[in-house]
Amino acid sequence: MIHVRDLHKHFRVYRHHRGGLGALRNLVTRQFQLVRAVDGVSFDIGRGELVGYLGPNGAGKSTTIKILTGILVPTAGEVWVDGRVPWRERRQHVARIGVVFGQRTSLWWDLPVIESFDLLRHIYRVPAERFRRNLAFFDELLELRPFLNTPVRGLSLGQRMRADLAAALLHEPPLLFLDEPTIGLDVVAKERIRQFIRTINRERGVTVILTTHDLGDVEKLCDRVVMIDHGRLVFDGALAELRARFGRGRILVVDFESWPGAVSLPGATLMRVEGNRAWFRVAQANGSPAIAELMPVLFRDYRVRDVSLTEPEIEEVVREIYEGGLLQ
Repeated sequence: MIHVRDLHKHFRVYRHHRGGLGALRNLVTRQFQLVRAVDGVSFDIGRGELVGYLGPNGAGKSTTIKILTGILVPTAGEVWVDGRVPWRERRQHVARIGVVFGQRTSLWWDLPVIESFDLLRHIYRVPAERFRRNLAFFDELLELRPFLNTPVRGLSLGQRMRADLAAALLHEPPLLFLDEPTIGLDVVAKERIRQFIRTINRERGVTVILTTHDLGDVEKLCDRVVMIDHGRLVFDGALAELRARFGRGRILVVDFESWPGAVSLPGATLMRVEGNRAWFRVAQANGSPAIAELMPVLFRDYRVRDVSLTEPEIEEVVREIYEGGLLQ
């Protein structure tokens, strides 16, 4: 569905001189700094995949998405989306994609939601019967009916996001770009939208590219993660592989009968303590004791009520990647 090879996008940021003499210098000279927003990124995404596209602010995520949607023209590189070059065949391209930006809406602000949908039906030339069928399907998943006749300006954030998702898919595009679709939403609204994304991916085979800072979205939706930093690709693989590579071990949670004071377990680092419960990070590097070797020591030396083993939270893993310099 998406083929990207050695993609580059550079911007010139011109230097501005202040003051009266500075204004004159601005007219005479044009000094600039070259910013490499995307710097040699390559990846492929197959049909029907649901991929998380991650990175810190300024990493180049939005620039990449704008190139893939045909808004920007790259400086260099090769890009094919569903067999087309996005910026050369824009009209054909945009008819085959859906885009949702969490902080913007594609709906008309003063019109009722249903009239915005009807306008989009004519813009995309969706047959009336298919439009009714799709609207019924989206209403079943997103519960649109209670606010279909409400002007967009009168919707809550959660209602607007549900309407935007439906609007992006009314013409049945095979590819959907989602940029922060759950930003600012409460827990219930987030879960409803996540279920909708999962359903259209699995039941309709829609390829989904998800850009988000809410790593709960990634953990619950994506099997694969593409991560960039400073315009360069730093990871492309399964979520489980990301944990294994950067997770720095699993988390051992121990409930003691009473807090024993100092606790020492070979190969385990105490992370935090709450009452009689303690969290340990168990190293997975070569030469470290395995979990099975730690358990006899734990139960021999301490009075233990309960014990559990968990994988590190994806949010913690990503935070350590960027804050701990693990990509360098």
